[in-house]
Amino acid sequence: MSKELAVVLLSGGLDSCVTAAVAAQSCDLALLHLSYGQRTEAREVRSFKAIADHYDVSKARRLCVEARFLERVGGSALTNSAIAVPEANLDSPSIPITYVPFRNAHLISLGVSWAEVLSADAVYIGVVEEDSSGYPDCREDFCRAFEKAIDLGTRPETRIRLETPLIHKSKADIVSLGVSLQAPLDLTWSCYSDNDRPCGRCESCSLRARAFGQAGVQDPILS
Repeated sequence: MSKELAVVLLSGGLDSCVTAAVAAQSCDLALLHLSYGQRTEAREVRSFKAIADHYDVSKARRLCVEARFLERVGGSALTNSAIAVPEANLDSPSIPITYVPFRNAHLISLGVSWAEVLSADAVYIGVVEEDSSGYPDCREDFCRAFEKAIDLGTRPETRIRLETPLIHKSKADIVSLGVSLQAPLDLTWSCYSDNDRPCGRCESCSLRARAFGQAGVQDPILS
């Protein structure tokens, strides 16, 4: 039997890389990357291309899309250079200023559009609800609601699942899963602010450092 085809939304970060590794266990991959004016855009594209090469994904099944309107909309430290990227506060219950308003809705929509063109069976996204920054568009309720929109907004014969394999995992579990699947974690990039070496201070760097520490694994990008 032929494998299913999955569109994986691949930022180049830890979670999206492990999501690609999960999808690769049972699916052929098509990889989509979104550039939206984020501070580390160039570095993320590098990671996307390197991970795509690792999984030997053909050029025809790689898609890099620009969404500059998110930069123009603003409201996030990731897209507005006038807003400083804050140092991590992992105990804060509030949604951090690094949240890009409704970004994942745009990202999933693009993935579904391409999946319908490719006759793909699923769109995979590496959202994490339980051990992350608390972004509202990373919640399971949001993803399940969006799955209903996919059913209503595509051709009657189209059946596209929205897969969220990491949504209830801890970051440490994600690291361990990535190691077990031999995901290329050394190719990933998580830092919100710097392109050359991780700043070690932003929320994403701190979540990543804590996850590798709890998993008892050396972060390969720091070695």
